[in-house]
Amino acid sequence: MKKVSAVLLGAGARGLIYSRYALEKPDEFEIAAVAEPDQSRRENFASLHHLPPDRVFNDWKDLLALPKMADAALVCTMDQMHTQPALKALELGYHVLLEKPMAPDEDECRMIASAADRSGKVLTVCHVLRYSPFFQAVKKCIEDGMVGKIIAYDQTENVGYWHQAHSFVRGNWSNSERSTPMILQKCCHDTDIISWLIGQKCTMVSSYGKLSHFTSDNAPEGAPDYCLDGCPHEDSCIYYAPKFYLEHPKVKSDGFAEMVVTDPTAERITEALRKGPYGRCVYRCGNDVVDHQVVSMEFEDGAVASLTMCAFTQECKRTLHIMGTAGELWGDMESNEIRVRTLGGEERVISVTKPETRYSYNHDGGDYCLIRDFVSAVRLDDPALNRSSASQSLQSHLICFAAEKARLLHCGVSPM
Repeated sequence: MKKVSAVLLGAGARGLIYSRYALEKPDEFEIAAVAEPDQSRRENFASLHHLPPDRVFNDWKDLLALPKMADAALVCTMDQMHTQPALKALELGYHVLLEKPMAPDEDECRMIASAADRSGKVLTVCHVLRYSPFFQAVKKCIEDGMVGKIIAYDQTENVGYWHQAHSFVRGNWSNSERSTPMILQKCCHDTDIISWLIGQKCTMVSSYGKLSHFTSDNAPEGAPDYCLDGCPHEDSCIYYAPKFYLEHPKVKSDGFAEMVVTDPTAERITEALRKGPYGRCVYRCGNDVVDHQVVSMEFEDGAVASLTMCAFTQECKRTLHIMGTAGELWGDMESNEIRVRTLGGEERVISVTKPETRYSYNHDGGDYCLIRDFVSAVRLDDPALNRSSASQSLQSHLICFAAEKARLLHCGVSPM
């Protein structure tokens, strides 16, 4: 079995997860080089993967300026920085794993899809939900005719108040100009899975939503810019930064403290919160992305779908309800449970099992299954094995662009 090698462009949270497969399956996959601007992350990653100094770069441009040194390139840079490295990697002959969203605008998404088609290389967009055992099971239920023809589909993206505060208020995705609109950054997963399951072209989109809560108007009286500057509400505020990053169970288990500082000891976290971005009052961050949004979609055969994204939930999970001519399906990704009831018939419960892995992966095993399948497609040099190519992924992005336009203009928009 040929071992597949890859260069990693961006050793942040997503890059670390996908490269983890090299530790999981060292006989199948290895990281040959890394480019990462943060010195601490760069050095830690190089040590973990035993990379020599000449294979460690602080800029992806320096890495891709050299002749091709691996089979694949994992493009895990920030949202606004996806297009150039993806195109350059294809030009050099790399297979490409591209973190979502593909690009911040429609033209660049189409450019990437076209370049990938011309290259003959595997370009996999990281729509990890398609690869998760949960949504694979939902897809099989639909293909087996359990619900008949889909007429209506409701999906909810429960963001989780703590995930919203970390990523979309204090964090890298808080500003749509610096990153992308939240409906694209967070929910192109959802529009992709809805499109994939319905299997039709989307013809019309409408959307409503706004930033309602995380604004300066809602700051408690006397709240300073930074929590550690003596906030009088530290005992009652669920977002008080020291308590949030040192005590919140989900913040700790999901590794968000490692985004604050590479070596997340209590002392180092506290010091980083004093004047760092994650120590700011959530009501004084200058963020502009929405904290709730609803998207309505119509598809070419008349099926309709709705997506609700909301920050104000206890759990971070996706739930869905599909209504078809022959039955209904309910799903809860967090519990990995699917219920199907035929019209006039009995209800059936389907439990989904996650893959057993040595290391931790997100999206209920979807991250693991995606990188596993990508490595296999690269090994066989076969783009036909790709389950989420740029061309396949394009509709999900177009729906998001249309939804943001519709939200701002208060009108319906065709995504095509």
